[in-house]
Amino acid sequence: MTQVAVENKNQLGQLLIARGIVTDEQVEQALTEQREKGHRKLLGELLVEMGYCTENQIASALAQSYGVPYAQVNPKLCDTKVLEILPREFLEEYIVLPLFKVHDVLTVAVSEPTNVFLIDEIGRTSGCKVQIVCSTAKDIKATLQTYLPAANVFVIDEIIDEQGLEDFTLIENIAQDIGNLEEVAGQSPVVKLVNYLLYNAVRENASDIHIEPDDKKLRIRYRVDGKLYEKMGPPHQMHPAIVSRVKIMAELDIAQRRLPQDGGIHVLVEGRPVDLRVSVMPGNFGEKVVIRVIDPQKVLFNLESLGFTYENLRRLREVIQSPNGIALVTGPTGSGKNTTLYAALSELNNDEVNICTVEDPVECNISGINQFQVSKSVGFEFSTALRSLLRQDPDIIMVGEIRDEATANISMQAALTGHLVLSTLHTNDAPGAVTRLIDLNVAPYLVGTSLIGALAQRLVRKICPNCKTEYEPPVSIRRTVEELSGEVEKFHRGVGCKKCRNTGYAGRIAIHELFVPDEEIMEMINERATSKKLRAKAVERGMVPLQLDGIEKVKAGIVAIEEVLRTTHAEPSSAPQYTEQSTDK
Repeated sequence: MTQVAVENKNQLGQLLIARGIVTDEQVEQALTEQREKGHRKLLGELLVEMGYCTENQIASALAQSYGVPYAQVNPKLCDTKVLEILPREFLEEYIVLPLFKVHDVLTVAVSEPTNVFLIDEIGRTSGCKVQIVCSTAKDIKATLQTYLPAANVFVIDEIIDEQGLEDFTLIENIAQDIGNLEEVAGQSPVVKLVNYLLYNAVRENASDIHIEPDDKKLRIRYRVDGKLYEKMGPPHQMHPAIVSRVKIMAELDIAQRRLPQDGGIHVLVEGRPVDLRVSVMPGNFGEKVVIRVIDPQKVLFNLESLGFTYENLRRLREVIQSPNGIALVTGPTGSGKNTTLYAALSELNNDEVNICTVEDPVECNISGINQFQVSKSVGFEFSTALRSLLRQDPDIIMVGEIRDEATANISMQAALTGHLVLSTLHTNDAPGAVTRLIDLNVAPYLVGTSLIGALAQRLVRKICPNCKTEYEPPVSIRRTVEELSGEVEKFHRGVGCKKCRNTGYAGRIAIHELFVPDEEIMEMINERATSKKLRAKAVERGMVPLQLDGIEKVKAGIVAIEEVLRTTHAEPSSAPQYTEQSTDK
């Protein structure tokens, strides 16, 4: 221990004694404890541990000695709009809290007012003159926990004014006398919070909202560009009222808390309709709620917007212009299969054809198309609906998903009897659709005769244009790419900025693999050729695998190579080995 440190500790002791907070004997006991047991703890920490004073009394005394103001900070004291001036990582690492900004002077609460290097760094990072206020680390951390990780302040009474929620309107049937929970959920703070969550999810292009209770914590997460991030952590006690408010909006039973429930909410955001699908599931610590956001303005209803290469788009249009046959879109959950089908239907939609869909559920309403939603509770499933639909004189049929043997066989029969059928399958690659259909007990000759095309796709995150930069990837990645597609001159990635929440990504684009059987491949299907052999023959015939399609977008500077390899699980080899695996959303 240096002499300077001892002097500082003695100075703190004298300050506390002068204020009448501690006695000489208590300070001496703490110093003796420190010397005899070799404590690395500061004198103030030992005095607090021994119960002689509080952290706030220590901070107040230190502030006086250093000639800076002291403040006992709390969420109400700071101007929440200034939190984003400093990065989240900086706030958490150095335990600092921006309080407010007047002109170019930023007032910041710190627990170490003597750290001149930290004060200089705050000024450099924020671009402001810095005024220091002393506070306890405990109070600063507690206040930061209220607002981080979203760095968006949660002051319920100000949400509507600050977020402009006057443009948010709920289209609902108001139910009366449902019980106490409904009464609580209808109170202003809860209504404002739920409205804020829905409004902000639409504004941030989130696809899902997750409301997740834990033992002592409630977190709310958004899924943006396929990845979840924590938006806020409201008080845990608000969870029952938040869930009840969502249930009321979705016209669900708020008294039922032991069974899953599904419903829908229709809202207007800035004058346009947005549909929300609600799923409530009971868990160990209460009900978890997931809300799927379906914004018609964000759905791309034309094929040109979906990231197809010129050749793939030309061949896909040839497939969907066929008078009959079945065309499939394959890929894991969340890979944009339905978006592609909707875009194809919109292109085919005109007054001369009868287009009918069977979906679970109907995600987007398209004018001029007859859409039907299945309902297991009344026995109206895909196979049943499809049989009835064939008596509706359809020209084009879209089946939301081929899940079972009955649906698969009826779809193939419809394709053979003069209908164009579009549907989805969960397979790893495009040729795998053949194997999957045969596994569903569809006769190989039916598959070979009816299948006119299978499109596999994945969604990859695009590089944020605001922080896009050129870089050199690791040697192993460059070698992998060159083995697959030859030399790549430049690689790009996003370094992270405020506009992309420091992720380096903004938005998503699809990569594709289009399998179109010719006569030779049809014959191979009839002979029950393996998926591997079908794939090799398709590549020989000009099919561009998912990885290569993704690498073309890497060369164009649209996506990062790591994103393509992550999504397609590429492995280095001396020759292209195109084995795709499912990925999460």
